Amino acid sequence: MGKRKRIAAEIKKEEKKKMVIASLKNYPASPRKMRLLADLIRGLEVNKALDILKYSKKAQALPLRKLLLSAINNWQQKNEDKRLEDANLFIKTIYVDGGRMLKRILPAPHGRAYRIRKRSNHVTIILDSMNKENNIENINEKSLEVQKS
Repeated sequence: MGKRKRIAAEIKKEEKKKMVIASLKNYPASPRKMRLLADLIRGLEVNKALDILKYSKKAQALPLRKLLLSAINNWQQKNEDKRLEDANLFIKTIYVDGGRMLKRILPAPHGRAYRIRKRSNHVTIILDSMNKENNIENINEKSLEVQKS
């Protein structure tokens, strides 16, 4: 591997360490229904998203809210020296993927059978801070080091 690629890979690895990720696997609900809520909170500040999920009437709002609280807790564990209020966290990325599908059979007329697909989904949330000053300075310093050598 060349020097430039190795340095770029190291920078990506350090950025990934700073990212805050929380995921929910195999939740027994249709991905289509979960995406309705995910689209509501995508790109919002964390507190606003929590309020939306708290007062939503959809059944999938409760596990999504728990997942968001888990992501916030993950951020707090990575950044023990910083305050949550000063960080201005927002939902950078949220995506819902299809999980495993349970296939069941429903009896139908004339000796036939209908297939029922009980869907599940995987949800992943990535949080980020709106205060990017420190991150930009670190990236600029590393790029200057690469140019000098």
